[in-house]
Amino acid sequence: METYESIKAWKDAHISSFLTNHVSLNTFHDRVMRKVLEVAMMNMGDKGAPCHFAWFLTGSGGRLEQGLISDQDHGLVYEHSTPVNDSYFKMLGSELANGLDVVGYPYCTGHIMSSNPVWCKSYREWERQIKNWMEEESWKSIRYLQIFCDARVLYGQKEYIKQLKTVIHQYQKEHPILLRRFMENVKHLKNSIGPMGQILVELHGVHRGHINLKYGAFLPYVNSIRLLSIKEGLYETGTLERIRILQGNAKYENLLKYSYDNFSSLLNYRMGLFHVEDYDDTHFLNVKTLTKEQKKEIKRILKNGKKLHDTVIDLINNSRE
Repeated sequence: METYESIKAWKDAHISSFLTNHVSLNTFHDRVMRKVLEVAMMNMGDKGAPCHFAWFLTGSGGRLEQGLISDQDHGLVYEHSTPVNDSYFKMLGSELANGLDVVGYPYCTGHIMSSNPVWCKSYREWERQIKNWMEEESWKSIRYLQIFCDARVLYGQKEYIKQLKTVIHQYQKEHPILLRRFMENVKHLKNSIGPMGQILVELHGVHRGHINLKYGAFLPYVNSIRLLSIKEGLYETGTLERIRILQGNAKYENLLKYSYDNFSSLLNYRMGLFHVEDYDDTHFLNVKTLTKEQKKEIKRILKNGKKLHDTVIDLINNSRE
């Protein structure tokens, strides 16, 4: 009988075989997390779930962009609310968060986990919550909406998430101000290139001399492409898949000319960060280890990312839709 500890042992023994590319690695992460769900449900008893449900990933897991070590970002949507159902999924959510932590996916510091009642609700409760998030003007509500837009079902009823995303898309069409709220939430960018074209690295701490790939490189692409995807009503979650679809739209063809290749390169650079101790280490690239050509490539990717980010912000600011 499998346990969280046996899954961890299996994961640690085999993950190195899946570091060939980001698709292989993320397929492996999916496989591990499904095993965690199996054990979690087994620990809940033999009767199984009392109703249909969807367990979804968000964050880098939802976008299929996890590195070697990834923290938790997940939630539950179940068919309908009853005392039995509410109790079961509350317990399952806590069991999942605990199991993932044991297996090697640390708890999310922002509490985006099925153990948090905000991220574990019946379908109707989720629908009401999403509508409330859209009608509120708080920074937190918009941040939660953005997180939900990256949701990808790992197990269960995929239509639940698609239907909830349709609620967002329809509201956004009727209330264009929502897109501007999304934009305001991500318009501030960590500078990664200095005025003289130099790569800006961390000046202090254990990552001194490293560039923060998450905030300096990934987020300009991830946030910009998500904004365009929300604007165009896309359901896809992966940044590369979103870029591929958006490139088919003539109005974005020139804007996104280099984005697919740039983002693919970023994923490859992070794949090289396998000598890491914890989750934070997966975000930092030591510039001193790069060749002259690699430094040149990173500079180009960073510059193009900032240009993409600034252009998308201006596009939404000036939109009259």
